[in-house]
Amino acid sequence: MSTLLFPQAPLTLSQKPFLLSLRNPSFLPHTRKWIRPRGLILAKSNGNDSVDTTDRIISAVCYFYPFFDGVQYGKYVITQFSPIQALIQPLLPAIKVFKSFPLNGFLVFLTLYFVVVRNSNFSRYVRFNTMQAIVLDVLLIFPDLLERSFNPGDGLGLDLLMSLDSTVFLYLLVCLIYGSTSCLFGQIPRLPIVAEAADRQVL
Repeated sequence: MSTLLFPQAPLTLSQKPFLLSLRNPSFLPHTRKWIRPRGLILAKSNGNDSVDTTDRIISAVCYFYPFFDGVQYGKYVITQFSPIQALIQPLLPAIKVFKSFPLNGFLVFLTLYFVVVRNSNFSRYVRFNTMQAIVLDVLLIFPDLLERSFNPGDGLGLDLLMSLDSTVFLYLLVCLIYGSTSCLFGQIPRLPIVAEAADRQVL
């Protein structure tokens, strides 16, 4: 009866909602799509095997260079604190050899810079750590110049000089322990003040 009163025209392609939706996907309702997230996986190192043992040893040894070159700044701290004396005692033979010839420091500097840092046969890990040690040693020029130009005999000036020397020595000692230990574990130590300069020098 209803079909007689209200005859229905046959549905065409444009009048069928479902087919229309297929023709124009913008009419489809938004559905949740399970897409694998990207960019959530952080780069990780390969653990302790990511750096060769030889590279670790070479990098760790390089941090002894600025410490040996600036060990004289610890003349006040070493005499006052016995734990530091015990820590330095095993290094005394190597320090004596390093200090036996005045140009040893300069020769070591040239060797490390031209033989290691500028040698692409070494890994960037070795060259970066070597460059950090070199920059750290170069910075010792400033306290040396200050000590030569300002050498008080006593009073407040002497106290300031002792504080400066002790600060420089403790900084070198911390850099030695932190740098060498990190290298032995295959990590990259980034020393304050010198890391950025080392990055710019090592390509």
